[in-house]
Amino acid sequence: MRIGNVDDIYRLDLYDYSLPIELIAYEPGEGSRDRLLVVDRGRCRFKEAIVSSILEYLDKDTVVVFNDTKVVPARLIGIKEDTGGKVDVLLIEPVSEDKKRWKALIKPLSRMKVGQRIIFEGRLEAVYQGDRIIEFKEAVDIGVLEEIGRMPLPPYIKRLPEEADKASYQTVYARHYGAVAAPTAGLHFDNRLMQEMADRVWGMCYVTLHVGYGTFSPVKSTDIRQHRMHKEKFFIDRDNLRLLREAISVGKKILAVGTTTVRVLESLSHKDIFDRDRETIEGSTDIFIYPGYEFKFVDMIFTNFHLPKSSLLLLVCAFADRDLILDAYKYAIDHRYRFFSYGDAMLII
Repeated sequence: MRIGNVDDIYRLDLYDYSLPIELIAYEPGEGSRDRLLVVDRGRCRFKEAIVSSILEYLDKDTVVVFNDTKVVPARLIGIKEDTGGKVDVLLIEPVSEDKKRWKALIKPLSRMKVGQRIIFEGRLEAVYQGDRIIEFKEAVDIGVLEEIGRMPLPPYIKRLPEEADKASYQTVYARHYGAVAAPTAGLHFDNRLMQEMADRVWGMCYVTLHVGYGTFSPVKSTDIRQHRMHKEKFFIDRDNLRLLREAISVGKKILAVGTTTVRVLESLSHKDIFDRDRETIEGSTDIFIYPGYEFKFVDMIFTNFHLPKSSLLLLVCAFADRDLILDAYKYAIDHRYRFFSYGDAMLII
């Protein structure tokens, strides 16, 4: 359906599509050998490829920007001491300096009682404090979570995380712990492809945006303009800020790997980037990018296929024409591409 009235672009129902359940990827693919759909905005056409062929679209006029956040293995499976019932907990953030008290997502929350003791993974003891707060007997830091924690896979993957997910649900360039969800576009890049890319492009730049669980929150407002995004912290260190500053000043094309990278870049202003008194940039963003938005910095996007009516789908529909993107999704469905976090990829040029 083509949009008629200008205001129609803000109707949520126009960013919907039907996906056969068998096209949802519940396991990782082959990384740089995964299928890639290239969407050419200028020519309004698609081309089938594989991820490693992205190099054909890059040259010495391109800077590639990645999000190097690292997923915390913060999912714990516990047993209630009094009933033996299972508790599935995702630690969101510590609420005490000693890292004993944590805010958490708890399933099933309705069956939890204040004061209930829980044993996690056979070694951690905690007490439920109410209001989604869990207090452990000992500090729970990244060392503990690396030892016994599990990866927080997206909620539509209806299986327990496996040990293999600690590698497959983490980008090869992840550096800074803080995310509860992976910047999944980056999962397609292996070390070999990263090296080949480094040899081909003008530069490779890294920003850090710690992806929050709110990335899975659906857009519920029938008028998308009423939707409010969750805030996520981001950081750009000195060396990467210098690289980004130089790339923009000499007019290099920016390829953003993933929608989280897009959101960091588009949250910045030219003043942020070119303020010579700033050696780093640190902040948070709740930017919501939807059709009608005018991009400031991003020239190309490498991304996955996103859920219907999601803020991520709205972002790519803002970057390219909405009808072109939904036509591309239809093409991908008809040609049996794999969808969502562990699925295949799209390059929008």
